[in-house]
Amino acid sequence: MTIHREGRTILFVLLVVLFALNWAVAQFFPQPILQNIFIGLSIGFYLLILQFFRIPVFKVQKNERQILAPADGKVVVIEETEETEYLKAKRKQISIFMSPINVHVNLMPVAGKISYFKYHPGKYLVAWHPKSSTENERTTVVAKMKDGTEILFRQIAGALARRIKWYVKEGQVLDQGDEFGFIKFGSRVDIFLPLNAKIVVNIDDITKGGRTVIAEL
Repeated sequence: MTIHREGRTILFVLLVVLFALNWAVAQFFPQPILQNIFIGLSIGFYLLILQFFRIPVFKVQKNERQILAPADGKVVVIEETEETEYLKAKRKQISIFMSPINVHVNLMPVAGKISYFKYHPGKYLVAWHPKSSTENERTTVVAKMKDGTEILFRQIAGALARRIKWYVKEGQVLDQGDEFGFIKFGSRVDIFLPLNAKIVVNIDDITKGGRTVIAEL
């Protein structure tokens, strides 16, 4: 396991702040029990923030006929819907909710060329709100596969997650499992698939980004 670059500055600053606070407690509150309680709370809080930025190390099992989960989390939506921004057609939608305890890196579900990208400023409704997909801060990414199939996916901010990061641009070619973004402190990722895609996950299934197969073409 490694630490994501998005968290290195935050973790360093937090370490300095917690060290200073513990020093201040030691100076003004000489009682050992109070100092030990504060040290324990500081360690627990630091480890909580640390786990937000962890990156598991694994080998992606690439398969151009399979769609991999773009994020760790839980499947909260499987439905047929109209995609109105780019594809402008009916698609099968899978939504994965990322809780604060999940890995927050986002990975390419398929290999392909980025044929469309757009950042949308917006609200910060809770991630499971029905309108979060269209009203929250979000990005829309479309990957065009070798056979011409286009897969659209979105990073969606939530009430807590207000820091979406993306590392893609139109024309860029990425492999299946490559990192395309990061959402600090949770939220959700939506993915829109062709109607003939076979969904192989169910509601409430737990996914692992870059490892769990969510559909087959």
